[in-house]
Amino acid sequence: MREYVTLECTECRGENYRTSAETRGGKRLELRKHCPRCRKHTVHRQKRK
Repeated sequence: MREYVTLECTECRGENYRTSAETRGGKRLELRKHCPRCRKHTVHRQKRK
């Protein structure tokens, strides 16, 4: 089952992206995306609910 999750910047803790992810599996999504607050590419992790 897929659901919407929020991605959070690991450096400034800004919530910048929202995407759908598989809920089964237990792993948190981790992507390298551009942070507008930091103005550079950083690792964004799935925020816990």
